[in-house]
Amino acid sequence: MLSDASYATIVPIRNMDRAVKFYTETLGGKVHMRDAGEMKDMWASIKLAGSEFWLIPPEKREKRELSYSVFAVKDITSAVRDLKAKGVKFSRAEKMSKDTKVEGPIAREAGMGASAFFKDSEGNLLMLWEMMQG
Repeated sequence: MLSDASYATIVPIRNMDRAVKFYTETLGGKVHMRDAGEMKDMWASIKLAGSEFWLIPPEKREKRELSYSVFAVKDITSAVRDLKAKGVKFSRAEKMSKDTKVEGPIAREAGMGASAFFKDSEGNLLMLWEMMQG
């Protein structure tokens, strides 16, 4: 049933122009659709990483404690370097276990993979993930 569905993530935003710029210029997405005229700040769809991100200003500030989007990448070190060059600020990695290797913003978990967290222009948490090879 859902195996043929497309997928979109709703991203709460405060400033449409700033969010569109971040998701296109910084992350490399493409504007798929955006309302025009008086509605231009009400909704935009950005195609990125094979999915759509729907940028929508909520009526009130939403509290998001664990929901975030993950970008699965092949080379997390390069992805972090490229995004830092575009002004993205990453959180310092945290040790999840005694075996976690912390390399600046990247946490490497033995037998699993590596992660790095950053926020978009609107304060939403995003994650890079590199699956362990082999």
